[in-house]
Order: sequence, then C-alpha cells, then structure tokens
Amino acid sequence: MHEVSNPFQACNDIFFKPNGVFKAVGENNNWSWMPFILVMGVSMAMQYLYVNFVDIEWFANLNIAAQGDMSPAEEDQMRAFFTRESLMWTQLIGAFFAITVINAIYAVYVNLATRSDDSHVFGFTDWYGFSWWLSMPYVITGLIGVVLLVLSDNHQVSPVIMAPTSLSYLLSIPMDSDWFAFGQAIRLELFWGIYLATVGISQWTSFERKKAAIIATAPYAILYGIWLVFIAVF
Repeated sequence: MHEVSNPFQACNDIFFKPNGVFKAVGENNNWSWMPFILVMGVSMAMQYLYVNFVDIEWFANLNIAAQGDMSPAEEDQMRAFFTRESLMWTQLIGAFFAITVINAIYAVYVNLATRSDDSHVFGFTDWYGFSWWLSMPYVITGLIGVVLLVLSDNHQVSPVIMAPTSLSYLLSIPMDSDWFAFGQAIRLELFWGIYLATVGISQWTSFERKKAAIIATAPYAILYGIWLVFIAVF
C-alpha cells in the first residue's frame, strides 16, 4: 500500500491515493488539523472575497425577490440588513459554524454506524477528524470558485458562483426557483466525498467495500430523497 509519511503529503495524496492517507491518519494523531485549516481557510476566504466583490444593492434586491410576496415595509427592513459589514459577519460566522456542525453530526453518524465492527477502535473525535478529510474536495472547487469570481467583470454575480460544480451553477437555476437550494447542494464534491468516505470506512473497519459504501451513501440518499419529495409535493 502507498505510504504516507506526513500530513502535508496526506493533503495532496487524499485526491489521488486516499487509501494510504486514511491508513496513515488512523495511525497518527493530530493530522486532521491540516484539512481543517485548509477547508476552513478556503471557505472563509470565499465568503470574504464574495461579499467585498458583489454589488450589495443588487444582492439585496436579488434576495428580496427570492422571498416571494413581501410588503413594502418588510422589503425595507430586509434591505436595511444588507450592508456589506453585516453581510460579511453573517457569511463568515455562518460558514464557520455550518461546516463544523455538519461535520460533527456526520462524525456521530459514522461512529454509531461502525459500532458493529469487531475491530472497532475509533471514537467520535477520530471520526470527526476523518470528516475533514472528506471535505478536502471543497478546497479544489472552492479555489475554482475564487478564480471565477476574480475573473468576473460584473459585480452583479450570484452567490452560486462559489459552488461552480453544483447543478444550480451548471444549469443556471435562478435563486427564486424552488429547486435552487437543492441544485446548489448537488455538486461534484458531494459525490467525491462519498467516495472518500467509502475508502476511509473500509480502511478503518473490517467491513467489506459494499457495506462501507452503503454507510457512506445512506445519510445523503435519505436526506436528499426526503428533500426531493418535499419539493415535488409542496
């Protein structure tokens, strides 16, 4: 098996030879700080650059239009919120807590789902570190989003540019569409992360690859399946 000797190498090899990375991460403590720093750094940088780049007045009107029918007073109240400073803090704080909480929930899930493994040796903190390695594809697509933003010559740019591999971006789904949020959630890095989870779970447990794939896929299949039905019905 491919040998990984340090966390810097692991951050590179996670994209090409993930099996060796998960083996090394399982045997070494504190390596998961590296993907945490990279994922969080790129996510925060994306939010910072977008808020400083976008036409705030246009962005406010875009979000108001996406809310549907609103009274003039409600529109004015919402428009007053959309200052560059308030939007900056909202986006940065939201990005930080969204990623940390989602990864924590995922760690709880995988920890419970692998309890039946006879060689179970990893606890919640191990799986929480594991979750940050699954998030590494977001670094690649995030950097693509930054490049697209920097190269844009129009400040009236939708926030979907920060998810350049999402269906919403690729299919140009408008923000006022019922399918916008769902389309933004369906992106290349989601499936990439599921693949990495399958590799990692099979490396950290005695489960066969098929069972590892089921564990890796199940929460997304259930969540997005319910979401899809909700949009279609309501």
